[in-house]
Amino acid sequence: MTDIPRRTAARTAKLASLPLGVAGRAAAGWGRKLVGGDRDEISAQLMAKSAEQLFAVLGELKGGAMKFGQALSVFEAAIPDEFAAPFRESLVKLQSAAPPMPTAETHRMLAEQFGRGWRSRFLEFDEVPAAAASIGQVHRAVWRDGREVAVKVQYPGAEEALRSDLRQLSRMSRLIQPLVPGLEIKPLINELRERMEEELDYRDEADNQRAFAAAFADDEKVRVPSVVASAPRAMVTEWVTGRKLSDVIRDGTQAERDAAAALLAEFHYSAPARVGLLHADPHPGNFQVLPDGRLMVIDFGAVARLPDGLPRPLSIMTGLALADRPDDLIRLMRSEGFVLQQSEMTGEDALAYLAPFTEPLRSETFRFNRRWLQRQAERVGDLRSPQFHTGRELNLPPQYLLVHRVTMGTLGVLCQLDADVSLRGIVRHWQPWVFDPDDDAADRRN
Repeated sequence: MTDIPRRTAARTAKLASLPLGVAGRAAAGWGRKLVGGDRDEISAQLMAKSAEQLFAVLGELKGGAMKFGQALSVFEAAIPDEFAAPFRESLVKLQSAAPPMPTAETHRMLAEQFGRGWRSRFLEFDEVPAAAASIGQVHRAVWRDGREVAVKVQYPGAEEALRSDLRQLSRMSRLIQPLVPGLEIKPLINELRERMEEELDYRDEADNQRAFAAAFADDEKVRVPSVVASAPRAMVTEWVTGRKLSDVIRDGTQAERDAAAALLAEFHYSAPARVGLLHADPHPGNFQVLPDGRLMVIDFGAVARLPDGLPRPLSIMTGLALADRPDDLIRLMRSEGFVLQQSEMTGEDALAYLAPFTEPLRSETFRFNRRWLQRQAERVGDLRSPQFHTGRELNLPPQYLLVHRVTMGTLGVLCQLDADVSLRGIVRHWQPWVFDPDDDAADRRN
């Protein structure tokens, strides 16, 4: 294999093997149960084998298939434990690992992007990639001025593979759904398709990263590596490395997990106000904790452009739910297009749906964990629940889709960290109007 497997038929066949493989193993397991096999042991073995296959297929294909897997990894905290446990380690691997492209292809891509004399830009260049992800891999090198740098090189065929994978995954969403019970697959795939174009040109990513690096220069809590050089399919940044957030999730002490969660929450809520941008790819592979305690953030290919900060209507809705004001809440939701026109939803219905999501803001410290997120997923996903029917009458206007997904993804990572977070104080600092929505409404009228 010289690059991302490009032929649509071959990629589709591999993706199709996921639900087919699960179905085959389920049939085999059913047969073993009939002859007296241990039900729990057989089920655990089947799920473990499905996890192995998921990682092998998505990791080998890279492109949109792997990006889909990375997006799933953010939300694994919402999946019931009996399903999630076997998948957890495989999905974590997808956050930062993939089979590398051959050395000759790497050299060819660098020559295309930086010219045939690309090597003269570096004093040293490590041929073995230090990391590999969905559409590119990273090499460690030394720039001509002596700085250690990270060289990100896009895989040949990345654009074609992204388009093919996300198109096929969308068609197969109903078949893939059983692999990840508790999550809505099709909207996630559609959102990935919408973001695809901006992630393919590394010059856009470099511009985003420059903006974040400037805003967080000398910051006490966050470090963003500076950009050294960029081209459409390659970019060079400062080499900065620390402890992977996935390692903190897996074996960090409570104090380490609490500290990392506080940094992540602060970064999410402060960036729109400080940069006018929101980092829109919050899976743990994009974060590390540095030896000096700061959060290091990478991968700025996907951002939400928020020149006025986080959208005020979302914040005011949260504030009205916090203040238990159903009439004002439903009035705002209807005026902003959050409720389907034909819906007869009441303010009490809306409050019952949103109130549990405001829990983290009702006390000075809140424990984010998997069980809390699972309860929310069960509550709004259970066909028998009143909140399920309320959810079917809600609408998320397009301008809020990405912000909502990133916020929920960030909360998902906080739950993976199983951490105590003073979210109320963080939100009060960056969005004080959440706690006094009337003042904000008056400011906006004046």
